[in-house]
Amino acid sequence: MLFRTLVAGALITGSSVWAQEAVTPLPPFEVNPAQAELGKRLFYDARLSGDTSLSCSSCHQADKAFADGEALSQAYSGGAHFRNAPGLANVGYRAAWLHDGKLGTNLNDVAREMITETFLMNMDMRIMQERFKQDPVYVDMFAAAGYGEPSNGGARNALQEFLKTIISRNAPVDTGEMSESAQRGQVLFQGKGQCATCHSGERFTDDRPHNIGVPNNPEIWSDPMRHSVFVTYAKFMGVENYMNIREDLGAYVRTHQEETKRSFLTPSLRELTYTAPYMHNGMIATLQDVVDFYDGGGGEDLNKDRILQPLGLISGEKDDLVAFLQALSGDSFETEAYVWPDADFGYQLIEDWRNVNN
Repeated sequence: MLFRTLVAGALITGSSVWAQEAVTPLPPFEVNPAQAELGKRLFYDARLSGDTSLSCSSCHQADKAFADGEALSQAYSGGAHFRNAPGLANVGYRAAWLHDGKLGTNLNDVAREMITETFLMNMDMRIMQERFKQDPVYVDMFAAAGYGEPSNGGARNALQEFLKTIISRNAPVDTGEMSESAQRGQVLFQGKGQCATCHSGERFTDDRPHNIGVPNNPEIWSDPMRHSVFVTYAKFMGVENYMNIREDLGAYVRTHQEETKRSFLTPSLRELTYTAPYMHNGMIATLQDVVDFYDGGGGEDLNKDRILQPLGLISGEKDDLVAFLQALSGDSFETEAYVWPDADFGYQLIEDWRNVNN
């Protein structure tokens, strides 16, 4: 019998879900265990991409708080992405998606975009549905989740349920176990460092775009595969003269207003020790480098937010600020709760089909 349960920082093992002991300021989600377990299997299944080369987990890896550790992420075969893959911790609370805020809050819509976009997973969802029907495990799991036979809508809903379970756990800032250095850093974060101006709230983000003068990553235009993906995206978003542009325009692709050029959503700071390198294009390597960047007043840009000014931090203050930032990360997600035990499941069905038709 299916049931629904409130989960805060949930773990999934088999078909059971239980609440964590961690103190967390994030409110619980209502999660269906069977649907979340189905979503977890889907998350690790490369059959969700057109040529079965990519799964969601290819760019969102559990040991990196569901980022990928690369400055610029992968893309579908024959391409490479022009942005950094963001971590997925606490994604159920996000107010907008993608670095430019192109997508809204509905996780179901986000799943559709990631799966069907040509330069991401390039999947025709009609084909995806038929692939699920070939797999008897999926047939059973869709039924157990209350979706009936395998379907595209059921898959997107299940992925949404799994994503809602990826919640920070046991970060020192939540458990009250911060070091003295981190506590001093928190005072700096909220005061002299002015970090809390944009990194506010329970997730340490205002979910709004800002221009902080991050330099462009030249690899986007020196690598033909990355450039081709950049051009595809810019053309689709109605950017003029996109073939000659050599900068990521950020939120401008949504607004087409000059003042929003090179503005990007404030990232959450939770779990950031797992998600280096930093910024939308991976141009800042370490937390120490991030602090130095802000201490210098950010980068150079005509549209840079006025609040960014040199901070005048001394060496010890920088160390304390880094210690506080590290205290925003908790337990690793590389556990049975978030990793499917056999990432190579199911491919024999696809290979058998190819062999029959060759």
